[in-house]
Amino acid sequence: MRDRELIIGGLVVFLAVITFPVWYNLAAGSTAKPPEVKLPTTEKTCVAPTEYMRTSHMDLLITWRDEVVRQHNRTFKAFDGKSYTMSLTQTCMKCHTSKADFCDRCHDYAGVKPYCWDCHIDPKLVQRSAGGASTDERSWALRVSRRLPSPATPRWRSWPAAARQGEPQGPRAGPWSSMRGSA
Repeated sequence: MRDRELIIGGLVVFLAVITFPVWYNLAAGSTAKPPEVKLPTTEKTCVAPTEYMRTSHMDLLITWRDEVVRQHNRTFKAFDGKSYTMSLTQTCMKCHTSKADFCDRCHDYAGVKPYCWDCHIDPKLVQRSAGGASTDERSWALRVSRRLPSPATPRWRSWPAAARQGEPQGPRAGPWSSMRGSA
């Protein structure tokens, strides 16, 4: 109990260090400036109001995905009565043509990594790789296409060649079979 002053002092210093960013921003009177995104020039209205799209576009895209995949419904009736195709690449990317100028700026600012682009490919990248693309862009498109499994390729074909050839068969087969000794 003699170290009470040291413990309390240590806790105060710890809390001051941990909360420093909060106190610094309060003293400065400002927060980080949000990114300025490049808005589309072709369309004046979106499938939903701007505030909804800023805060909840991910919910809309997940709902679209579920509707298309599970109910085979591809038509979305917007708040203004217009009908749209439920598609990230055909609807959203038709107006917001640059993923880097629109999507990536906000997602980087918010510190999120959406999984949309694990399956979908940026339409501009596809156009560039189709004709006149640089070697780097073509090799990137090839790497992406190789990551996608082919339904016609048997699972065992993706195993390393050493695992398919010359491995002993039977109950003691495996990478450590030579270390086990004979039974």
